[in-house]
Amino acid sequence: MLKDKLKLIPHLPGSYQMKNSEGTIIYVGKAKDLKKRVNSYFNRPHTGKTAKMVSEIADFEYIVASSELEAFLLEFNLIKHYDPKYNILLKDDKSYPYIEYISKPYPKLKVSRYLTIKKKDKKMLFGPYPNAYAARRIVSLINRLYPLKKCDVMPKKVCLYYHIDECLGYCEHHVDPLKLKAMEEEILAFLRGNGDILKNKILAKMEMYSKNLNFEMALELKKELNYISIILDKQKMELHDFVNRDVVGTFFDKGYLSIQILFLRNGRMVGGHTDIFPVISDVEDELDYYLMNFYSRHEIPKEILCDSTINVAILQEILQTNFVIPQKGKKKNLVTMASSNAEINLQNELEIIEKDEAKTEVANNDLKELLNLPKLDRIDLFDNSNLFGSFTVSCMVVFKNGKPAKKEYRKYKISLDKNDDYHTMEEVIYRRYYRALMEKTELPDLIIVDGGINQINACLNILNDLNLNIRVCGLRKNDKHRTNDLIDGQSYSLIPLDKTSAVFHYLTRMQDEVHRYTISYHRTIRSKGAISSVLDNIEGIGAKRKKELIKTFGSITKISNASLEELTQILPENVALNLQEYLKTFKEEQKKS
Repeated sequence: MLKDKLKLIPHLPGSYQMKNSEGTIIYVGKAKDLKKRVNSYFNRPHTGKTAKMVSEIADFEYIVASSELEAFLLEFNLIKHYDPKYNILLKDDKSYPYIEYISKPYPKLKVSRYLTIKKKDKKMLFGPYPNAYAARRIVSLINRLYPLKKCDVMPKKVCLYYHIDECLGYCEHHVDPLKLKAMEEEILAFLRGNGDILKNKILAKMEMYSKNLNFEMALELKKELNYISIILDKQKMELHDFVNRDVVGTFFDKGYLSIQILFLRNGRMVGGHTDIFPVISDVEDELDYYLMNFYSRHEIPKEILCDSTINVAILQEILQTNFVIPQKGKKKNLVTMASSNAEINLQNELEIIEKDEAKTEVANNDLKELLNLPKLDRIDLFDNSNLFGSFTVSCMVVFKNGKPAKKEYRKYKISLDKNDDYHTMEEVIYRRYYRALMEKTELPDLIIVDGGINQINACLNILNDLNLNIRVCGLRKNDKHRTNDLIDGQSYSLIPLDKTSAVFHYLTRMQDEVHRYTISYHRTIRSKGAISSVLDNIEGIGAKRKKELIKTFGSITKISNASLEELTQILPENVALNLQEYLKTFKEEQKKS
């Protein structure tokens, strides 16, 4: 059947989709020549992940494109749509933080993620900062050294920052434009690479504090000076044209591709991004897709330096930036350095990665055989939490091919009786799988509930109503809150687990993950609810002020520890005093209970 179908494939560019015996797309690829590429999977031996993928192919389809560029875009969209198990996605799908300078209407500095930054006028971005702590610390220091606007909203009168000379009082006072311009020039000069400006500013402040015998503040600034010096020393000046560029280096060995992307901003090395993943198809194809995916969620610089491994023509047209393959000089040295780093990263990590993948694969296969399942590509795990008898929630985590699929995680607020575990499980299972049926999204091969027969029955009851035949098991903990028993939802019998086996540790890891995720969500909900309910008891605090307090402080503890000056930035003084008195009494009552 496949042999006959292979003969009919044309020698044209396009995208191909590999399917398993159930008709599920397990891999999407592209090719300049569909016939040569698709046939290559069946007419030669393979190893590693490629061999495993080929062993599951039962059928394939292909779509002919008018050009290689069209084939690439088609492949990219199909991967996004189907999320095939053998296509590699970015391990870290978060964007890096940037320092965002806003000049109008008042000068302000803050840390923002690239994907959340709204592209408006009067904003300048500096970064990326792979170390988010460094970005926050730099912003905090600049805010201490320069009187920028600190408030998110415009208060009616000057606040504490004005009185300690860390704000110019934009809310009440007219500010000299020349003074603002001079301050802005200094800040932007530092962010563009002139470290001496900030160092001199810190030294001047330290001298002022020392003269006033405020040695504690002087010591704090000395620590900041040392930190800034370390940061600047790491940012080795490589090029002097001040062009924002990335440098991409690659290294391929033993079926794995290692990528190192270096970020150069204003001539300084500000950090880098590394990744290692197995290659299923052609190295160039995997790299094309990876870079397209990477730059769909990160800043695209004016220039990207790379080697000849990368399909420059296609990526340059899609990303609308300048790809350069340097032949000599400093730019060539940068690409060599990036490639060397990619090689070192692979050599250092390869053994660990191979062992981890082998252990995960063995554990997943062992669990599949233990339950006599035809396949086990996806597991959905559920846990409920009703700590302290309130704010009941349920969460689902997903493991695909033995690894957490965090994009698939889901949180649920439960509307039923907070102490009814059976109906809580029924509600969340119904909501999850009714929606999956309506939206025709992927269903699991196994559902694991955190609990015993009661939770299993609740799950099976809803699955039967939805006419879904999915295997269900329960994981029960012992009195020391450790994974102990696996209960089969078909026979309600205990499945013996060897505590030293890979499958036991696999189940423990999954149970710990769903429990961690659920408790974390529960605490967030409980914290917000507690703040809201306490603030409702204070006269003079309405919806608007309550929202501002929650936004500014985030917890009852932080509101309790806030000074009167900080509270009066949001509340009238008499209301702030009432709030402090109420929280003091509230705290004492909490201790007694």
